[in-house]
Amino acid sequence: MRKSVGVITLGCDKNRVDTENMLYRLRLGGYDITNDEQSAQIIIINTCAFIEAARKEAIDVILAAAACKSEKCEKLIVTGCLPQKHLSELKEGLPEVDCFLGTDDYERICEIISSLYGEENSVKDEPTKLTRILTTPPHYAYLKIADGCDNRCTFCTIPSIRGKYRSRNIEDVVDEAEELAEQGVKELILVAQDVTRFGADIYGEPKLVELIRRLSALNIHTLRLMYCYPELVTDELIAEIAKNPKVAKYVDVPIQHTDDKILKLMNRRNSGNDVKKLFSKLRNNGITVRTTVMVGFPQETEESFENLKTFIAEYKPEHVGVFAYSKEDGTPSAKLKGHLTKRTKAERVNAIGELHFKNRKEYNESMLGKTLEVIYEDIDYDRNMFAGRTEYDAPDIDTKVFFTADFVEAGEYYKVKITGYDGYDLLGEKTE
Repeated sequence: MRKSVGVITLGCDKNRVDTENMLYRLRLGGYDITNDEQSAQIIIINTCAFIEAARKEAIDVILAAAACKSEKCEKLIVTGCLPQKHLSELKEGLPEVDCFLGTDDYERICEIISSLYGEENSVKDEPTKLTRILTTPPHYAYLKIADGCDNRCTFCTIPSIRGKYRSRNIEDVVDEAEELAEQGVKELILVAQDVTRFGADIYGEPKLVELIRRLSALNIHTLRLMYCYPELVTDELIAEIAKNPKVAKYVDVPIQHTDDKILKLMNRRNSGNDVKKLFSKLRNNGITVRTTVMVGFPQETEESFENLKTFIAEYKPEHVGVFAYSKEDGTPSAKLKGHLTKRTKAERVNAIGELHFKNRKEYNESMLGKTLEVIYEDIDYDRNMFAGRTEYDAPDIDTKVFFTADFVEAGEYYKVKITGYDGYDLLGEKTE
């Protein structure tokens, strides 16, 4: 009897790609894949463990799934970053889980499930070259070009979980992208812990621009760059983003901070002035910016925090993610003096959020009356409007455009005149 498997993915889009590769292996192993975890005989939870909040979410999801084991679910498997980092604690604290697999064990998933049922592992051959089952809408996909990280930021656990930076071979990335394009994917979103470092470990120098040019030759509409470290966003890369018609005029650059003292304590390789120069170049080249900032880092004074606020107020990045510093055991920053209270960190998160919201309101007002190209992706039944996004917005995390139209098809692009806004999101009407 074929077993049904439901997979829950937590964390980042890089985890999503790992899940998609695992789903492919499961299909080869003869398992039925279901989106309804309540009806699944086997539940797999692919976890994140980057910060305390991510670990708490993972434990909550695991416990909720464990409560179903007495009903439909027969086996519960936990994979990914959490068991990679905390295997012994999980084995002791979560006896409800039948098996834990780390980030290096995804390919063994069918073997593990077979062993849990006392059966032999049987994996069928598959003619397709694409070793993924997409969980995104069919018009876009994440393209993972590397894993691990060598940046060694003092607050970060990723190197201890994912290991050293490891680029994929350019030809392998291009082959996968070509398969995705042949399946109808229009937008490829390049992801890694550090996209800008791609190729340095294999070829002796970063090869991101070369990769972009190779991918641009494929039958795709848009390339999007996420997780670009500021010190490696070179003039050559900026020019490629600005001039290449297939690259979204958008870049995700996590700066974390702009105060020199805090940047040094974080072991970041750039100064606050470097960040300002970079953002000026991006703005002058018409490139929209998503960034991430961290507040409440040890020894962040009021003056340090004001430096960050001043930057956000003056440079007005279009998209800002803000989170509070999390003290992670085993990281160098955990040993620093001057840790801040939860209350102070929460107040600073709110202050940055309010500042960004003000900036976003100004930006949205500047969009009124303009006509933008929008890809249709969803329906908002509460608003009774279609929902999509522009090239200046990444899926799930950025602004949406809600618009009216007589008829639209998912994954197609339409001209939308902006007539209003609601919070971070834009409102409009299809013009053609």
